[in-house]
Amino acid sequence: MRNELFDNHLQLRYSNKKTRLEGETAMLNETDRKDRDVRLEELVRYCMSATAMDLNLYQEYDVKRGLRESNGKGVLTGLTEISDVVATRPVNGKLVPIDGELYFQGYDVKELIKGFQNRRFNFEEATYLLLFGELPNKRQLRAFIDLLAQYRELPSKFVRDVIMKAPSANIMNGLQKSVLTLYSYDDKPDDISIPNVLRQSLTLIGTMPLISVYGYHAYNYYHNGESLFIHNPLPELSTAENILRILRPDSSYTELEAKILDLALVLHAEHGGGNNSTFTTHVVSSSGTDTYSTVAASLGSLKGPKHGGANIKVVQMFEDMKRNIANWKNEDEVAVYLKKLLHKEAFDCAGLIYGMGHAVYSLSDPRANIFKGFVERLSEEKGRTDEYELYSTVAKLAPQIIAEERKIYKGVSANIDFYSGFVYSMLDLPMELYTPIFAISRIAGWSAHRIEELINAGKIIRPAYRNVAARRPYIALSDR
Repeated sequence: MRNELFDNHLQLRYSNKKTRLEGETAMLNETDRKDRDVRLEELVRYCMSATAMDLNLYQEYDVKRGLRESNGKGVLTGLTEISDVVATRPVNGKLVPIDGELYFQGYDVKELIKGFQNRRFNFEEATYLLLFGELPNKRQLRAFIDLLAQYRELPSKFVRDVIMKAPSANIMNGLQKSVLTLYSYDDKPDDISIPNVLRQSLTLIGTMPLISVYGYHAYNYYHNGESLFIHNPLPELSTAENILRILRPDSSYTELEAKILDLALVLHAEHGGGNNSTFTTHVVSSSGTDTYSTVAASLGSLKGPKHGGANIKVVQMFEDMKRNIANWKNEDEVAVYLKKLLHKEAFDCAGLIYGMGHAVYSLSDPRANIFKGFVERLSEEKGRTDEYELYSTVAKLAPQIIAEERKIYKGVSANIDFYSGFVYSMLDLPMELYTPIFAISRIAGWSAHRIEELINAGKIIRPAYRNVAARRPYIALSDR
């Protein structure tokens, strides 16, 4: 008994000492953290001071900021046959703005969509066209769909060991992690021969929906405390159908829901070589690196709110609009709110009407025009016609108000981001999946551009930057 009491006494003394030491360590750590933050703030000031340049130098040296001409047109940096984005037409020696046109491998997307009307799902056919340059016949299309279904499978235990472990608060970062990890499951990850790159591309096209949706489920379970469920895709279903099937608890969806999601995938699949993420694909591919590193880099680009994350901003803006406008049908009230946006007095005070305007298109975005009719049908099915009418009102008024309030070099119209966020909300897609859905679609275009770069280029992409820093003599440490 005495020994037991002695042991208890020692244990108590040790415990008290341990608690005291931990408290002292915590205090020291807190002190260290405060000191670290002070030092960091100081370094930030140095960084801001040292890095800030005179922006007039860009004009002095004729530097194309953002690889753009002064009129907003992109600087020509490459050639492609995969798609074409057209906003002007030469008339009497001058470029005249026209309603926007988009071509996949020479085919007008509007004509492709018309041709697709008799069939339910067409993302797979659009992917075939982008990769191989020709529209498939019935046999080729059937064989390609069956092949994609075979690639719609993740490695054994990948969901458990990769996706479910340390899920990211942003699904796009989780996508990057998963794509990079797939490198470890590939027997020939660094082989950049075209047959191997095509195999890798088809693997990523097939698995990107699974990685995205399963990544969301992991995030929803660990970060939101919601139930966790994993549905397997079915080989007989399209990409759009499988997304809805594995996302929803009961795997149910209507034909219209799946058809409109399929349309969204088609319209987002490709948009020229100059958009930020696709240009990233070309730049990174030109270094000779592997497919997984290339796609991870493109995903990082797409994540940005100025690119793939733009539709989220549109939805958030409209939510704020609906809270602050009493009568959505009153155009005067809507106009007042839009002017407040431009004057940095509403929403995020950024001075922007999100979803309006495009880097290339001026009179209209053909993808938005195609989307609009389907959006109206879906709003009727979902009982959200009032919201659709509000979107239509903003689409009508915003160009007029922007033209009155701002100096603009070209026309402004609703872009595809204006409607896509609304569509995704009506499909009950969580906002965390908006940009991953973009990635699921755009991986088709990225794959086509990567193959094009590997076949045709040969030179690493290396633009020039002009140094404008003054030369300075070295000063010894003791003299500073």
